[in-house]
Amino acid sequence: MAKRCWLMKSSPANYSIQDLEREGKTYWDGVRNYTARNSMRDDMQVGDAVLFHHSNAKPPGVAGIAAVCREGYPDHTAFDPKSKGYDAKSSRDQPRWIMVDLEFAERFEEVVSMDEMRAAKGLEEFPLLQRGQRLSIMPITRKQFEIVRRLGRA
Repeated sequence: MAKRCWLMKSSPANYSIQDLEREGKTYWDGVRNYTARNSMRDDMQVGDAVLFHHSNAKPPGVAGIAAVCREGYPDHTAFDPKSKGYDAKSSRDQPRWIMVDLEFAERFEEVVSMDEMRAAKGLEEFPLLQRGQRLSIMPITRKQFEIVRRLGRA
């Protein structure tokens, strides 16, 4: 059983659950928010469960499940001037940005939409549904994870 549960957002135009399913695993790079970085650096552990959310999609929603398969390590895109994730203040000696690796677990037949989650009993405090919530990575409870997984399998 997973130690902790997370929700991670990605625009399917950049990287989708279908991409992860095809590749099997990937590194989660390009996160440039300190709170999300700290979660990857300090809290995410191998075996943690992840709800994979498609943002900037029609409809936006949870598309499947992944798992953390490698704990936080320096995000190499921060060192590459040709990368959109480049940060001149980050160095290999003192990296500012961290990434984790994810492995594919499950793709839902249909995306669990924001409306479905808003209507679901038990998700009233779900961080994704809170006003102003914009983090690309957020901790969620085991109960919230299970409710969304159940919706995705329905």
